[in-house]
Amino acid sequence: MTTSSLRTGEPDLQQAQARTVSTLVASQVLGGVGVASGIAVMALLALRISGSEQASGLGTTAQVLGGALITVPVARLMAARGRRPGLLLGYALAAIGCGVIVAAASLGSFPLMLLGSLLFGGATTSNSQARYAGADLALPARRGRDLALVVWATTVGSVLGPNLVGPAEGVADALDLPALTGSFVFALVGFALAATVLALRLRPDPLLLAREAAAREAPADPAAPLPHGSLRDGLRLVRSRPRALLGVVTMALGHAVMISVMVMTPLHMDHGGASLRLVGLVISIHILGMYAFSPVTGWCVDRFGGPVVAMGGAGLLIAACLLAGLSDQGMSGTLTAGLFLLGLGWSATLVSGSTMLTSALTPDERPATQGLADLLMGLAGAGCGAVAGLVLEHGSYAVLAFGAAGIAALVGLSALLLGRAGAAPVSGA
Repeated sequence: MTTSSLRTGEPDLQQAQARTVSTLVASQVLGGVGVASGIAVMALLALRISGSEQASGLGTTAQVLGGALITVPVARLMAARGRRPGLLLGYALAAIGCGVIVAAASLGSFPLMLLGSLLFGGATTSNSQARYAGADLALPARRGRDLALVVWATTVGSVLGPNLVGPAEGVADALDLPALTGSFVFALVGFALAATVLALRLRPDPLLLAREAAAREAPADPAAPLPHGSLRDGLRLVRSRPRALLGVVTMALGHAVMISVMVMTPLHMDHGGASLRLVGLVISIHILGMYAFSPVTGWCVDRFGGPVVAMGGAGLLIAACLLAGLSDQGMSGTLTAGLFLLGLGWSATLVSGSTMLTSALTPDERPATQGLADLLMGLAGAGCGAVAGLVLEHGSYAVLAFGAAGIAALVGLSALLLGRAGAAPVSGA
């Protein structure tokens, strides 16, 4: 879709984009509370149920893996019926996951907790896919900023979520539930409210409207197959477009670095005697870095281009990993600064990668390729999260962080090698 198709004679698209972004902002705040509430205690709850430090990272790993796998049906549903049904499916599965996790803690069943964590990942799918919905109707010159604004909206909920760990313990006591499960009660409420906002306000559907606008400008071949959101189609498109490939690589590697360090930070702090409140504070600062400055990142992408911002994100991730690796156990300023930069670097890779990917695609091509991108992001994060537990048990937090710095360096190298290839986007600047 070109700039002119959104500017000339179609004011309704601009109004629809404004309504879409405001709706997604509201849902991201609510969904962010739910996701962050659960993630803040996931590793600690897994440790208490399993009794194994090596298995402690598997709860978060299952959540990340679930977010990746649920992307497949969500992408197919979006390709067939639009953004709204797909986003609602993710939140519905996550709400069920919250109930399963609470039941698992009550029964002391670690396998049941892993199942609940997989379903909980549906909220991550919806939160992640929402950024693409924010870009469907955006003007090409503003695509990075509109996408980043949806990412930014998660700040409020994501920073608030970990700080609800203390009050959530009181909720668990009042409901006669096991310790730490109160956070998943809060998460369930957040997901239900986010789904309600989307069901009522995400109308018209931005992806369907973008397709209609693209069809008016360049009518589709009646004999062409309808989009169905398959991973095979997504892989074919990524392989044929260097800018799309760079977007996927940037997001996947940046996510792997962030997950591997973040998931083991609560245990690194616990080893030094840090309280749950201090753990929640550090994770909140990390999440602040992930989301709060994304509008600035989006502006930088629109102004300087995705490859430049991707290289900057790689630098931030390397610095973050070095600071985290040099920190003492427990609470420290060095660790706090490292976790903040870890979030900031992740934001740069996510926004730049997402914008490069979206700009390289037509509306019909987006669900399949964006679904593939988020699937690979999730698998990369899940794999590194699983390995992180082994590294911490048999090595150290420092070894883990320094290894993650090496992965971050690959982001910068990819931007250098692929940044100039396919520089002209298909659907935006």
